[in-house]
Amino acid sequence: MLNNSKEDDGKEFMNEIGVIGKIHHVNVVRLLGFCADGFCRALVYDYFPSGSLQNFISAPNDYGSFLGWQKLHKIAIGLAKGIEYLHQGCDYQILHFDINPHNVLLAENFIPKISDFGLAKLYLKNQNTMSITAIKGTLGYFAPEVFSRNFGNVSYKSDIYSFRILLIEVVRGRKNIDMVQEHFQVLYPEWIHSLV
Repeated sequence: MLNNSKEDDGKEFMNEIGVIGKIHHVNVVRLLGFCADGFCRALVYDYFPSGSLQNFISAPNDYGSFLGWQKLHKIAIGLAKGIEYLHQGCDYQILHFDINPHNVLLAENFIPKISDFGLAKLYLKNQNTMSITAIKGTLGYFAPEVFSRNFGNVSYKSDIYSFRILLIEVVRGRKNIDMVQEHFQVLYPEWIHSLV
């Protein structure tokens, strides 16, 4: 079930249906159906009992929830294949704009499935840069060029940036965003900059 406000005109919902309906890959969720009854909207996917990757981000010494390096490697490779398919395997280049652990569902045997295509955009394959009118994505995961054109042009590399942040989270076993007293702090770009 999607949470939609009465001000929502349904564009994001219809966009998601349009994009995901064209995708058929083992590492991308498959849309089975949808419901649009006024402001009540739902997408129907397979059931994923393990939930999202967000549930499994933990330090290696947390033996209760750490998946192990082999499973994490398999998840990372599956995600990379899914993103490659979105960027190169479809008739159009699909930019997700919201690659983060919440949007990676885990099927049986921890096969990762990219989900939530509400912010996704389709572009011609030969198009190197894209124009967007608003910031898209989740705080801490969107690329700097999505926030400001001073950092460069938006392209498929914006999804790759988000994927790298996700991988760092998984490997370190820590989330990229720290919320202290309702103040968000993005941790990894600053941490990586200090290492360089």
